[in-house]
Amino acid sequence: MYEQQSHSLLNAILNQIEPEFSKHDLRYFYTRLGANFYAIHSLFERLYGKRPDFAEQAQRLVETLARQYIDRSEELRAKDIEREQDYNWFLSQKWVGMALYCNGFAKNLQGMREHLHYFQDLGINLVHVMPIMKCPEGKSDGGYAVSNFREIDPRAGDLNDLRGLAGDLRQRDMLLVMDVVLNHTSDQHEWAQKARDGYSPYRDYFYTFENRHVPDMFEQSMPEVFPETAPGNFTWNKEMQRWVMTVFNEYQWDLNYSNPTVFIEMLDIILFWANQGADIVRLDAVAFLWKKIGSTCQNEREAHLILQLMKDCCQVTAPGVLFIAEAIVAPVEVTKYFGEDAVIAKECEIAYNATFMALLWDAVATKNARLLNQGIKSLPVKLERATWLNYIRCHDDIGLGFDDKDIELAGYEPRDHRRFLIDYFTGQYADSHARGVPFGQNDKTGDARISGSLASLVGLQYAVDIGDEQAIDDAIRIIVLLHSLILSFGGLPLLYYGDEIGTTNDESYRDDPVKMDDSRWVHRPFIDWKKAEQRNVPGTVEYLIFSQLKTLIAVHKELDAFADFNNRDLVEVDNPHLFVFERYHLQKPADRVLVIANFDKKPQRLDLDQLPRWSQSYQGHLVDAITGKSPEKFGNTVVIPLFGCYWLTET
Repeated sequence: MYEQQSHSLLNAILNQIEPEFSKHDLRYFYTRLGANFYAIHSLFERLYGKRPDFAEQAQRLVETLARQYIDRSEELRAKDIEREQDYNWFLSQKWVGMALYCNGFAKNLQGMREHLHYFQDLGINLVHVMPIMKCPEGKSDGGYAVSNFREIDPRAGDLNDLRGLAGDLRQRDMLLVMDVVLNHTSDQHEWAQKARDGYSPYRDYFYTFENRHVPDMFEQSMPEVFPETAPGNFTWNKEMQRWVMTVFNEYQWDLNYSNPTVFIEMLDIILFWANQGADIVRLDAVAFLWKKIGSTCQNEREAHLILQLMKDCCQVTAPGVLFIAEAIVAPVEVTKYFGEDAVIAKECEIAYNATFMALLWDAVATKNARLLNQGIKSLPVKLERATWLNYIRCHDDIGLGFDDKDIELAGYEPRDHRRFLIDYFTGQYADSHARGVPFGQNDKTGDARISGSLASLVGLQYAVDIGDEQAIDDAIRIIVLLHSLILSFGGLPLLYYGDEIGTTNDESYRDDPVKMDDSRWVHRPFIDWKKAEQRNVPGTVEYLIFSQLKTLIAVHKELDAFADFNNRDLVEVDNPHLFVFERYHLQKPADRVLVIANFDKKPQRLDLDQLPRWSQSYQGHLVDAITGKSPEKFGNTVVIPLFGCYWLTET
């Protein structure tokens, strides 16, 4: 389509736009709409152009953008302009996040407002509040089965509480991250209820079939997400007398994005939450948005087009808002969710670095960095104006989706190595102190994933239970080591609530009929605030972890080389226990940091002669930025303590 044609179409739409819009100052809106409309219309036409109601749907799309712009507060509009002028603002090293369940952290939103000092004490300035939209009390999938996309779950509070929290965070220069579940709704959602009642427009919001012919075609190529608890991808609905696509759980109905009404509804919901104060929106399950017979129904080209269209539309109404892609897929696929532009993220500015997370856990189990080094070499380079979200634990399980070729190049047999990791982290391996729980076991393939808190997986739970001081010290060292790497690797570091005070597994889920079949609840804790106060008592486990992480975060924010501009070089060394990389400042070549991590339970050495840039004139002038002290050295050899990490700088 020529640019002139898109302008002509835009003029036709604006000539029919609702008269009420003319009462408002829409200058910025029209400027952004004009700049983005060619891309918006091209994508919308590619997805929905063959439909007879295309012009009507395009009109609805523009009016939706205008209506949400009008509803956006002056304060948030001003923030949009500020971020447009500093478009790399989120690549700064100043941002450090924490993900949490509202009810587990502080019971409700009001409780969170009362604990903001806790984040500030640690140095957290990005808070990811996991799903708080209304959902059924029983079958909620931890909040990811939404029954009303525009209401807060009453157990968390209401919209006024959320807006109050968002305002408090802005006053403290802190960011709010919220979830929007894109792929599915609860079967209790109004749309699903109306579909069951026979309203044909709403039946087209979902994938429903009167017999098994089409579902069986899909099943030939679609994998099972939860084979243990939710086998298959379709559920028979007695009321409707139809099969419904339910990829995740039988009570989560997949949305039909081949229907433009669904797209506009979900875009409207994203913008609604942006207007409540969300700085970043985490888009859940984005890999599953487009369904196609004969495929896995994951990572389809149309799913990327949907995300591009959502981003272009958001640029018109709320350009200061970022997207996180929740796509836990192979490395070669995950970078596509940034978009395929050479520089700018055309889909989502942020993506989960699940590969790095899983590789870190491999290094913990093996006590070496062979697969970690190999896997990082295979990690595709991100776009310049996009960033990774680096994490150790989250609300979900740990998957072992390493590339088989990388496993072989690291010297392991893929199937045996995955079996070892499962055994290690579930405490079945002889030398393991881990107390993880298997999740999603597939009896057909023997595969499984791993649940468990950080403290329990690294052996802290075991060590405290038996009173082994050396084992406690080792576990704390590993916790600090892992955090030092997500803070230095490049991207947005995201801590998981409870990890900062060594919270161990919560076994109470086994007594809850709703939760007992989902082992992920073992690492979704309720914070014991009396225990959390121990972070201020020297010598306690809580103090030792919290104080060291607090130092790491503070130092991280001061090192300009840790901003994320593709300014990281992996350094290959002879010692297999070490993971080494260099961070550097693009404009100041002398401003650089050498990160050396030792995954072994014994001290290891690194000969700086292997690193020409660091070996020549700096003997005696290297300083560990974390401690402010010189590293242990003998001649030109640096000694790295057991489970230790250096951030070396030059003085």
